[in-house]
Amino acid sequence: MAMPRRNRRKILALLVVLDVLGTLIARIRGYRFGRKTLVRCHSGHLFTTIWIPGGSLKALRLGWWRVQYCPVGKHWSIVAPVKEADLSLREKRLAQRHRDIRIP
Repeated sequence: MAMPRRNRRKILALLVVLDVLGTLIARIRGYRFGRKTLVRCHSGHLFTTIWIPGGSLKALRLGWWRVQYCPVGKHWSIVAPVKEADLSLREKRLAQRHRDIRIP
């Protein structure tokens, strides 16, 4: 039995609101998103990536985390954004030297 169109719209609207709310909370907590987002893979490697909340073409989204290719360790891993304020100047420079592929 198919779900009524009205219910599908409500569910879609709820998902959009939750995604926007999550993004706003993350921004308030000090995370930055966009073209040069600093991320850390599960192995601890730092690199920059394009992080667009709610969308991804080069990673599998798992809520806050993503499964993505790490250009530092040359492996697939779970990655998550890091706060720039929590990194030393050396760590920021290291992350900015390693960038992943340029598609979103």
